[in-house]
Amino acid sequence: QLQLVESGGGLVQPGGSLRLSCEASGLTLDYYAIGWFRQAPGKEREGVSCISSSGGRTNYADSVKGRFTISRDNAKNTVYLQMNSLKPDDTGVYYCAVGLGSYYYVCSNIRPQGMDHWGKGTLVTVSS
Repeated sequence: QLQLVESGGGLVQPGGSLRLSCEASGLTLDYYAIGWFRQAPGKEREGVSCISSSGGRTNYADSVKGRFTISRDNAKNTVYLQMNSLKPDDTGVYYCAVGLGSYYYVCSNIRPQGMDHWGKGTLVTVSS
């Protein structure tokens, strides 16, 4: 039994901040790379950020680089996405996902096809 549960979404004004959490059960996250993705209604899912199993390597989409920070606390079986300087274009449902492959396969391009297990998402709305 595997579950990934995202939390921390909500309504925030442009320029504001949110921290998303992804808590896993049914597996130990220490062994896996984790990605964050987002999707607006009717639009394709896009990669946001990705982190290696140890947290030593990270990757970000150009659109969020310098504003978002991915981190993990393996002792808590949780991955975080700190989002600062939020823009309306950041609006969407944010998903975390586990990739069973290598960091390079899973995270180099942060593609949905590289992920194997997904949470149900948490909605982030950036609007004034």
